[in-house]
Amino acid sequence: MLKGFHGTYEPKLDGKGRLILPAKLREQLGNQIVLTRGQEHCLYVFPEPEFARMYEELSKASLTSKQARLFTRFLLSGADDQELDKQGRVSIAQPLRDYAHLERDLVVIGSGRRVEIWDAATWQAYLDEGEDEFANMAEEIVPGLF
Repeated sequence: MLKGFHGTYEPKLDGKGRLILPAKLREQLGNQIVLTRGQEHCLYVFPEPEFARMYEELSKASLTSKQARLFTRFLLSGADDQELDKQGRVSIAQPLRDYAHLERDLVVIGSGRRVEIWDAATWQAYLDEGEDEFANMAEEIVPGLF
């Protein structure tokens, strides 16, 4: 059972488009992972069993729902099965690097059931933009959390 991914890390993308995933995250991810497009131009990284669970849920979505088709197509068409090498590296395909605007400086965050990979500048802009909203939330997102 997953403990849940959390934390922020600042690895570099090498010249061959590879990333060494932080050791603390690798322990939970395992060697078989799936990378795909995420929301807000990041990449999502799932342990293979979690991606399979999510796929099972997506397969229940109505084919007549335009939103469900769009979400499913967007998520699954970008999916790339990967196996970590002995150094804990993962190769990020060029289309995924282009989608997330990944250059050399990255931010990798734990986000519950998944890991996210961000371009460092994009992540900082996202934090700056969202900070006021986060600080001023008038209603509870998860009732009883705080």
